[in-house]
Amino acid sequence: MSKIEVFEPALCCATGVCGEDVDQQLVTFSADMDFIRSRGGDIARYNLASEPQAFADNDAAKAFLHLSGSAGLPLVLVDGVTAMTGRYPDRTQLATWAGLDVPNGAGMGITEATASAGGCCGGASSCC
Repeated sequence: MSKIEVFEPALCCATGVCGEDVDQQLVTFSADMDFIRSRGGDIARYNLASEPQAFADNDAAKAFLHLSGSAGLPLVLVDGVTAMTGRYPDRTQLATWAGLDVPNGAGMGITEATASAGGCCGGASSCC
């Protein structure tokens, strides 16, 4: 199983899911991380504001910050190799990198019936 490390920009708290203006992207990513962990995935998340030592101790993260600065974050490493920069991965990408077998849409409220019926509108309507 691969180790996934996510190096994030300075956030107000460990997950970034705090305050009045919650970023939905961070909420989704937090849920996706919990999903991967619940299936045995090895994933860690480091916040530049609260865990700067993790950045200093990791050669790839340190080099990335030197070249791109914190504006290029988040940085996602898989087994120490850069897998993604500048955005958060989705649940399927995390599962793939973690070596987990996760069916498309698993745990996201998407079912095969919904997809085959034409999505949220059921295929018969042009509401979407």
